Amino acid sequence: MAAVFGVLWDVLLSAAARERFAEQLALDEKACRAVLSFWAGLHDLGKITPVFQAQVPSLFEKVRNEAAYLFAPGAERDRGFRHEMATHWSLASLLAEEGYPTRRGSTGVGGATAPAAHWVGQLLGGHHGVFGVNVQPARLRLPSQYQPGLGEAGWAQQRRLHFEELRRVTGGEAVPGGVLSADLAVVLTGLVVTADWLASQVGAIEQVQPADGVRQGTPVQVDAHWRRTCAAASTLVEEARLGRATFEAGSFGHMFPFPPNPLQGDLVEHLPGLVAEGGAGLVLVTAPTGDGKTEAALYASSVLGPAAGARGMYVALPTMATADAMYKRVRKFAESSLVGERALTLLHSMAWLNPLYGQAAKDAAATAVDGGQAGEVSADAATAVTADAWLRGPRRGFLAPLSVGTIDQVLRGVLPLRYNVLPLFGLHEKVLVVDEAHAYGPWMHKLLLTLLEWLGALRSPVVLLSATLTGSTAASLVNAYRRGAGFLEPAVVAPRYPGWLYASAITGEVSSPRRTTSGRPRTLDVTVRQVKWDAAAKPTDPLQPGGRRAALRESLLPVAESGGTALVCCTTVPEAQATYRDLCAAFPDLAGQEGGIRLLHSRFPANDRQRITADCEAAYGKPRSDQPSSVRPASVLVATQVVEQSLDLDFDLIVSDLAPLAQLLQRAGRGRRHRRGPGGRPAWAQTEDRPKLVVLDPFRRPQKADRPATWGSVYDASLLIRTSLLLSERAAGGILVPGGVQELVDAVYAPDFVEGLDAAVQRELKSLDVERLASEMAETDLAAVVGINGPGSIGGQLHLISQRIEGVTEELLTTRLGADTGRVLCAYVQEDGSLTLARDGSGGAVPGLDGRSLSREDVAAVAAHTAPVPGTWVREGADAERDHPALWQQVSTLRDVVLLPMRRAGDGRWACSRGGHTIGVSVTGLERF
Repeated sequence: MAAVFGVLWDVLLSAAARERFAEQLALDEKACRAVLSFWAGLHDLGKITPVFQAQVPSLFEKVRNEAAYLFAPGAERDRGFRHEMATHWSLASLLAEEGYPTRRGSTGVGGATAPAAHWVGQLLGGHHGVFGVNVQPARLRLPSQYQPGLGEAGWAQQRRLHFEELRRVTGGEAVPGGVLSADLAVVLTGLVVTADWLASQVGAIEQVQPADGVRQGTPVQVDAHWRRTCAAASTLVEEARLGRATFEAGSFGHMFPFPPNPLQGDLVEHLPGLVAEGGAGLVLVTAPTGDGKTEAALYASSVLGPAAGARGMYVALPTMATADAMYKRVRKFAESSLVGERALTLLHSMAWLNPLYGQAAKDAAATAVDGGQAGEVSADAATAVTADAWLRGPRRGFLAPLSVGTIDQVLRGVLPLRYNVLPLFGLHEKVLVVDEAHAYGPWMHKLLLTLLEWLGALRSPVVLLSATLTGSTAASLVNAYRRGAGFLEPAVVAPRYPGWLYASAITGEVSSPRRTTSGRPRTLDVTVRQVKWDAAAKPTDPLQPGGRRAALRESLLPVAESGGTALVCCTTVPEAQATYRDLCAAFPDLAGQEGGIRLLHSRFPANDRQRITADCEAAYGKPRSDQPSSVRPASVLVATQVVEQSLDLDFDLIVSDLAPLAQLLQRAGRGRRHRRGPGGRPAWAQTEDRPKLVVLDPFRRPQKADRPATWGSVYDASLLIRTSLLLSERAAGGILVPGGVQELVDAVYAPDFVEGLDAAVQRELKSLDVERLASEMAETDLAAVVGINGPGSIGGQLHLISQRIEGVTEELLTTRLGADTGRVLCAYVQEDGSLTLARDGSGGAVPGLDGRSLSREDVAAVAAHTAPVPGTWVREGADAERDHPALWQQVSTLRDVVLLPMRRAGDGRWACSRGGHTIGVSVTGLERF
């Protein structure tokens, strides 16, 4: 394992990173490599204890009664004392005897630290994902008195012999003059964990065993074993595809088959001059949707990456759907613009359902064995830019040079979860691109600020992209990164729209924000329809004058009569389903055409949602250059917020329920997003530069009571009313994009917004503002309480990285403390009583119900048919034995999935009763009645 660590040190770390390690430990680089390899090899020292050795009774019996190997009675049965804890406890005295400091010191960068002798033990004791708490020095001097599982003198002597032989062969005799800052301690832990996982593979162990099978541990045998492991280590790392992706120094034209637009061109002209050698830093890009921010980010990464010695990149998206869409673009970029090791992973819980990701390995399926993570994938084949099987294993995806995934995957690094060091280590010397940086609520924004602090300390480059970011939010993001890099005085940040700025992690300087022009200046033609809210009415109910249903039908009439496309964006899934049914009744000819009226939301089974999304991208996506310019057939997509981020969709008309201004502008960005040439739009939408947005506003008066009860807490009432008032005042003349966007986004949050309003409205809005700010503060404070601190507050106290407050479980943290969701599988009851995945019974019975073990293909098939639902749906009427088949309980991917036996209910719907309600599934997805 020490040999594998040495190869990882050589391959994964840049010269600058190795120099930082050596400087903080006050060693030359050669001695630093040897000492850290020695430490890495000590990670399993705690296995030389009666607790661990007793796991093989036949061998343990040989020493159980020997006087030299005494241990406290019953200590061998103490399963609560794990070998990594033994490593932590036993190393302090061994290192102290070799001259490692036993008094508190200072890192010089993170404040007071634990004694170096204890600190090393604590770090290595964290190789199973959790750092142990600090131990009092007095206890470390007599460890077996406080931890009987360590055993007495004979066990200590064996640990000493192992310690000395490892130190001899690795050459790690030097004594460091300090400990590492928190950020480098995380990197070192990540290297140790990775080396451990690589070296612990059965094949790797068998490869380095002596040919004669003799293992007496003589110096000659130890030296021979060390030579074999050193010879095998490079191949082990290479086959795992843990190398470095290199950003080729090329022009924008080399990367993309089109010339840069004004935003991209300004970056090309000015960013390289700002980014000096060693130039880790943060680039913030603010521009409208459709203005090429993704290409701007990839170009910025190609500048930041080489300057900072980066070995790859991670692109973070807000949702699984947007991550899937981005995966294709990053894969294409990697193929054309990167060299070296280009293994690319897709990181979210349903990654194996992405056809492109799975295509490289047709036998890939969920390897969800007990103790694994949902969504792990095993593969037998790969392309040059697709991760192989090892990288697709549990928690390893972060280690690939290139990754695309959801933002929550990297935010795990700043929550006290097991192995939270791996996302942080995985971002070390990589460019992190965060798309839709405006799209996160207070909880995730606070966690993102902490993550940026760590990345500033790690000197990892960052690119933030946003279409609608307030000035105060932009300043908080930039200054969090600078704070991590050691610049505590906040800088004044005033982003330009569209535009960009650069903040250096080396000097702390923030460039003057650059305002650019848009490649597509336009005026958003906004029509606000204040309506009575009748979205839940049945299609057969009469239309209300001034109601939402009537306004929506009227708005869509040009599409139905003259062709073209429209997006109808609803606030909730039930309202989207009701709207879909109502429009099908209103426009039967359109509904009868293939793709005439579509529905997309989150409450479809995963494979259905993926199919619908692919159909939408084909129907509403960017036109191909070889396509003739013509009006698209009449088509309407009814959707929820799932369409407003990162999906490259283009409609002739956008109709949206009222939402906060930032979300409305995001949705409006899907209107006439791409140029379609002469004749490419219907006659009613010929003006390319005046995209039309119709807003259906329930606030006929600016009062909270007007908010539809069905909306619940989806959007804050004060933001909705502020948006409603602002649009009524500003919408008549249209909204200039991009020129008027930044001012509007800032205005909707302005503290003086209420001034000049009617006294009653002012009182109502002030009261709602207090509620909103209190809620935001509560979420932010909660994230601050349960999350870990920035590196500057950790210093050498490594247990703070793992410390969790009482009562906060991993399940609570990974569901964002309040995201109340469940997962269900709709199984269809056939005439013979069997349960099948398909409604028509094809494909056979649901796997895992007949007692036969589950194959990887079975797990993937079940997971592909699951759907997310509100948590109340599965809690009410819960029955553990009925809901969770026993075999599913043995598989982490399926452990929380609830089985719903569905029976025919007529009208193409299948349903089951649960908790006094009926849950149905049909072409509109899952519903509860």
